[in-house]
Amino acid sequence: MRVAVNTRFLLKGRLEGLGWHNYEICKRLVTKYQDDTFIFFFDRPYDSSFIWAPNVIPVVVPPPARHPVLWYMWFEWAIPYFLRKYKADVFLSPDSYCSLRTGVPTVMVTHDIAHVHYPEQVPKLVSRYYDYFVPKFLDRADRIITVSDFVRHDIVQQYHIQIQKIDVAANGLRGRFSPLSEKEKQAVRNQYASGEPYFFYLGAVHPRKNVDRLISAFDQFKLQTKSKVKLLIGGRMAWQTGKIRAAYDAARYRDDIIFLGYMSNEAVESILAGALALTYVSLLEGFGLPILEAMHAEVPIITSDRSSMPEVAGSAAILVNPESIGDIVDAMKELYNDPQLQKRLVAAGKQQRDLFSWDKSAETIYQSLLEVMQK
Repeated sequence: MRVAVNTRFLLKGRLEGLGWHNYEICKRLVTKYQDDTFIFFFDRPYDSSFIWAPNVIPVVVPPPARHPVLWYMWFEWAIPYFLRKYKADVFLSPDSYCSLRTGVPTVMVTHDIAHVHYPEQVPKLVSRYYDYFVPKFLDRADRIITVSDFVRHDIVQQYHIQIQKIDVAANGLRGRFSPLSEKEKQAVRNQYASGEPYFFYLGAVHPRKNVDRLISAFDQFKLQTKSKVKLLIGGRMAWQTGKIRAAYDAARYRDDIIFLGYMSNEAVESILAGALALTYVSLLEGFGLPILEAMHAEVPIITSDRSSMPEVAGSAAILVNPESIGDIVDAMKELYNDPQLQKRLVAAGKQQRDLFSWDKSAETIYQSLLEVMQK
């Protein structure tokens, strides 16, 4: 089987949600199924570290696709040409886009349809592109993969796609997240939080991640507890960060809020494992990978009571209304003041985390590729 794969999010040193999914799935597919040929379609010069096996053919497909006009050119003109040129039997597109102008059987991974629920958080031109193309992509794909049951049912409800067409292949653990000893935790606190315990947010910083309310809640938590706890925010500033900056400027305890920016894998692993808790109170997630990472790091979790987050967290988290600052404050106080609760959440996470595996997800995707090719 000749499998063409959209790998435009495999960017060295810049892997985030979609890129990590692409990385983990593709690495497993090419190394496990070495009798198959995988044609990786990059949209810019690629790093050789992503060519994991001899059965990978890397191809740079112009133009670099990071704008709606260029998305259209890449998916509707360049991709059909290169699919023909490399005689692909099937096309795997893991970033919620596909091509309408090719007859090659297509499996598309859709991570979420957040633009439907929060259109105001999407630039106007991008929103128009999504409104027009996303329903067409979902209709065109021969099979759709989602990363949670929530997204599967969300697509059915919003776009009336038959549920039988959609498979679930959840995210797995990336990196080497594992617990730290007390001595190691203190070393991390010394390095990043002036020796004090800290709550930790992990992810890109943009409106849907709700970091502005997290900052306001942390400020209230500090006011009410007078504790020395810090708030560490790990991730790049993405877009529409005005509310976040305003919340930070308004915080009485802004000196205890530390923006770390984009970090190396090693730094993320140690900072998460050293945290008092992961505070991940996003408004909507297709999966919420930091929740799973926290379970492997054996760290308590505060997360939202909506979309996929309860599905991923199970009983390993305190669930809060992400639109209620008071709810987030109460969860922080409850967890900070109750070491036994911390232990119960960690114990629950040790069981919940076993439900999620990149190996199982890669196998689900591979079986979908076989199915659409054989039709």
